[in-house]
Amino acid sequence: CGVCRAAGAKYRCPRCAAAYCSVPCCRTHKERCTPEPKREQERAAAGQGEPNRAGHLAGSPWSVEDILTEDDEQDRVPQQKLKLLGESEELQGLLLNPHLRQLLLTLDQAEDKSSLMKKHMQEPLFVEFADCCLRIVEPLEKENILPE
Repeated sequence: CGVCRAAGAKYRCPRCAAAYCSVPCCRTHKERCTPEPKREQERAAAGQGEPNRAGHLAGSPWSVEDILTEDDEQDRVPQQKLKLLGESEELQGLLLNPHLRQLLLTLDQAEDKSSLMKKHMQEPLFVEFADCCLRIVEPLEKENILPE
């Protein structure tokens, strides 16, 4: 961690790519963050886009590899499967619901995402959304499906 010097910094600052280990360290870093001018210009000019070969998003100073540790690697979803989410008509239909969009926006902006995720998983609409996403990225193998 670039703030407290602890081992195992799991996160990176999106502005300067400095490593940190926790929310308190993130807050401390944020107060002192001075992004590299080149990265700020790239970020402002490029916006969001497809990841390049290194896993970098256009305009982003970090890559997926910068964020994931070896332990997290097993949870990584390949880009091809993530693209299937954008192509799913079922998922697009669910996202038309303004209540679901508000839940997702609230979750995205929350400081404590973990506890809010637990709360949202009590909402049937959110569970339906999560199940739909999982069916797309991790479809059941035919041999595991029980006959109806």
